[in-house]
Formats: sequence, C-alpha cells, structure tokens
Amino acid sequence: MKVVVAGQGAFGVKHIEAIAQIPGVEIVSLAGGSPDSTRAVAEKHGIPHWTTTLAEALAQPGVQAAILATPTQMHAAQAIECLEAGKHVQVEIPMADSLADAQRLVDAARRPGLVAMAGHTRRFNPSHQWIHNRIAAGELTLQQMDVQTYFFRRTNINALGRPRSWTDHLLWHHACHTVDLFQYQTGQTAEVARAIQGPAHPDLGIAMDMSIQMKVASGAICTLSLSFNNDGPLGTFFRYICDNGTYIARYDDLVDGQETPIDVSKVDVSMNGIELQDREFFAAIREGREPNGSFAQVLPAYQTLDRLEKSLL
Repeated sequence: MKVVVAGQGAFGVKHIEAIAQIPGVEIVSLAGGSPDSTRAVAEKHGIPHWTTTLAEALAQPGVQAAILATPTQMHAAQAIECLEAGKHVQVEIPMADSLADAQRLVDAARRPGLVAMAGHTRRFNPSHQWIHNRIAAGELTLQQMDVQTYFFRRTNINALGRPRSWTDHLLWHHACHTVDLFQYQTGQTAEVARAIQGPAHPDLGIAMDMSIQMKVASGAICTLSLSFNNDGPLGTFFRYICDNGTYIARYDDLVDGQETPIDVSKVDVSMNGIELQDREFFAAIREGREPNGSFAQVLPAYQTLDRLEKSLL
C-alpha cells in the first residue's frame, strides 16, 4: 500500500516511525511546510519524494491513502482535499477545530469506498484498551475519570522542542483526547458539559489553564484539568475510579490504585499507540470496513467540545 504523510513535525515523524513497523505499507511522499526540514526528514527516513504541496504528494503514482499530521487549522480542508482526490485519509487529532468543520468532514466521508479516520490515539493505547475491554465484558463500571493534562508551553514550541508555526489549543486539541475517551469508555455522550478557563496568554492569545466537568446518563462523571503553565511532570494522567477497582494510566503504563503495575504488553501487537492507530487505518482499508475512530464515530466528541466552548462565554 502506497501512502503519503503530510507534516514533517513531531507527529509526522511519529507516524513515519510507526509505519516503518507495519509490513506492506510504503511511504512514497512526504508533504511538509518548510522545504529544508521536509527534505531533511524525507532523507533521514528514506522517503523517495518530498514536496511542500499536498496535491503533488497525492498525485504520486499509486498513492492510495494519506495521513495528515499538519497544523490543526489545516486539518479539515486537507482531509476534504484527500477525499475529493479519491484517497483514504487519516487526520491527526483534532480532525477540526470547530463543530461546523467536523460536520463537514463527516459529510465528505460519505463517499463510498473511502476510509476516513481521526487519530484519536487514546482509543488504541494498550492501557486504555485494557480498561475498555473490561468495561465491555461487564467486569468494570466507570464511576469517575479524573484526568490531568499538563504542559509547560508558554512559547510556541512543539514536542521536539522546536518552534511551531501554529498555536496549540487546550480545548480543541488536548481536551479532545479526554472528551472522546470518556464518551468512548462509557458508550454515552455527555449530558452535562461545562468549562471554565483562566487568563489568556498576552502573546499567544489562548487560555493557559482550563477546568472541565462532564456527566453521562449512567451517572459517571469526568473531571479534567488542563494547563500550559505547569512546570513539573508533563503529559496526561488518567485515573479511572470504577465500581471494582481504581486504575491509573500514564501513557502506556497502567497501575492499580495501590500503584501495582498491570501488564498490558499482551493487549495488542504493539505498545505504541500511534502504530496501533495506523494499523487500524490500513486494516480498515484492506478489509473495506469502518475503522475504530471514524469521522462519524468521533463526531460526538466535537459536539461536546462545541458545548464546552459555548459554556466558556
């Protein structure tokens, strides 16, 4: 399968490295925003063609699919461009930064025979899969998710420590992970969704701290704290408080409430959530089916994000 990756930054590289572990898939072109960095990444990873134009990458012979790891503000338009070119597409989270654009993507994805997937990685991390499988088996009932998403990001720097050409967002990017995961784990859309935010950064123009509350019909609640001001342990940490145990997920590590490690290495074929996400995308293409994380499946998360945004006003 010949594929294109768009985005030469931190997450583009994560996808390139993940695809290298997946048999039968070849990256034939890299589309980036900067000629020098795009060339450097393509050469480092042995990608035969690079360009600064997505259309040129999609036009390479035999291309069937594209993975978009470009700035958030480009996601919706580029995903639609891929679908209109007849290519399967996976777009990194968030697939859009507004409900209107998310709905446009769902509508565009109705083209027959094309797989359209959003990169909601938490659905694929083995730690969260372990929890999901036990909820599905009736062994656990979720009472509360308590989540902390903390970064120290007072300048526009990406995950590799390099300058970023776009501005990140606590609600439409980082909260999107948890909003979707909470609704995925409970199988319900939040009935209550409200948020408050702290002061905006004087230069970046975005809120640097945010608190979110959600509740679904079963009674389960989610409490989410987010910050770009946190000078301490970085990342997202999930506490699952259930009727039959408490579990804490830190990336792909899972422990119980007493910090006893839980082996999740046999949950799936890899411990790399990005790789598992990409494997699902390629498998859905080969099998002609809807993937876990399709545009339609994740749309309720964007509907809830829209409600959260409105509650901030």
